[in-house]
Amino acid sequence: MNAYEIYQNIKPSIIVDLFQWMRDEERDLYKTTLSTLANERKLRPVFIQKKSVAEQIAWLHKTLKLKSSDMVGEHIFQVYFMQGQQDLLVKFCDAMDIEHDGKGSVEGALPETLDADKLSAAVDTLLESFDAQLVSLYLNVFNIQTDDGWDSISDLLASDERLKLSAE
Repeated sequence: MNAYEIYQNIKPSIIVDLFQWMRDEERDLYKTTLSTLANERKLRPVFIQKKSVAEQIAWLHKTLKLKSSDMVGEHIFQVYFMQGQQDLLVKFCDAMDIEHDGKGSVEGALPETLDADKLSAAVDTLLESFDAQLVSLYLNVFNIQTDDGWDSISDLLASDERLKLSAE
């Protein structure tokens, strides 16, 4: 699943949380994202900036559902998890025995394969502490970090009802 497809299928409240975090903690990234997407849609950024925060976030979400916004959308997800959801990354890396810098940033190359049993146990651990939609979002985003993803993650996302993305 590509980033724009994730935006199409994820629960809107997760996206609101993401952009609210970005607006509060990464203000420059928020402004740059808004400007970049406005320019791609051939709009003046000020047109979007004059909207209420809720309307801005709704517009950003709507725009990131477009295939043309895939690269920007993927970058936003990466920043959100690397800076806004470090606890989740650390727990996942620790559970999967993936070496990282203590903040969830992988040191060296990503593993070529992921043990399905270890992955299942890692997901169970994550679901004890985090919203299922957030865990699913993370796994989907992690899975697009390599060209073909990992079969074990793809299989788990397809088979585990707890990890279904839901736009409801």
